[in-house]
Amino acid sequence: MGNSVSDSAGFKAWFGSRKVQRILVMVTFMIIPLILLFLFTYLPFGEMISYSFYKMKYTGKKTFVGLKNYVSVFKRDDCFRALKLSLYYMLGSLVQLTIALYLATILSFKVKGGNIFKGFMFFPYLINGIAVGFIFKFFYTRGFVFDTVLQWCGFNLENLPYWLKDQAINNYSLVGTSVWRYFGQNMVLFIGAIMSVDSSLYEAAMIDGANKFQQFIYIIVPNIKKIILLNVILSITGSLSAFEPPYVITSGANGTGTYFVIMHEIAHTQQKVGLASAMAVVLLAIILFATLVQKIVFRGIYGQEED
Repeated sequence: MGNSVSDSAGFKAWFGSRKVQRILVMVTFMIIPLILLFLFTYLPFGEMISYSFYKMKYTGKKTFVGLKNYVSVFKRDDCFRALKLSLYYMLGSLVQLTIALYLATILSFKVKGGNIFKGFMFFPYLINGIAVGFIFKFFYTRGFVFDTVLQWCGFNLENLPYWLKDQAINNYSLVGTSVWRYFGQNMVLFIGAIMSVDSSLYEAAMIDGANKFQQFIYIIVPNIKKIILLNVILSITGSLSAFEPPYVITSGANGTGTYFVIMHEIAHTQQKVGLASAMAVVLLAIILFATLVQKIVFRGIYGQEED
């Protein structure tokens, strides 16, 4: 009896200790988010992987087909062609990052009206993607905003291309939409990183006679390399999963259907749920591979492992 009382008192003392209470608080705050994360992310993802091995619709029976859906992803011309369209968006992401880094470098230092300019540049990122799509749908429509501005600059309307119909230029038009929307986000991330660089480094560089470009190459870039890597990863993965501009502006017509647009059509219009699930898994594998390649490249450039 004495031992049980002693054990009970010891358990109460252990349970009431500061360390245990801290663990209980952390677990209590974590358990609900983790449950929600499992229910709405990992569980649906696991179901999607299982669907990719079946020929099925949203309703009705499903037939196990093994890897046939994955083979179809690489055999279908529309899937492969949609993947090639990602190259347009990757090229646009490089332009986007270049503009963002250039403006961030300027605005990180005292510039008259800099805060207002930052706000204007970041504002497009706050606009809903569907709204941005409708804005640029009218912007590029024949005879509307863009054509009117070009006519003011002396161009003849008859000599201007159809920005959304001409297959030689329509994907560049859509990429411009993505660049306009997202470069402000990249710029803000760059500004935060650049402003965290020790100002004494600039002072020492000026004493040594370094110009602004040399300060950028040898001080700014090495100190913000992790943010550069982050922005590159976000931009490349975003390029592979582009959806809103082509879906809202052109509905994927005239050769503008990206991988996500084709996957949406296969899943919801044709109701080939198994094939669409396989496309999603393939896209995830491509994004993971692209991220790994980027980390290896950056590790080679900077000579050390990026965390």
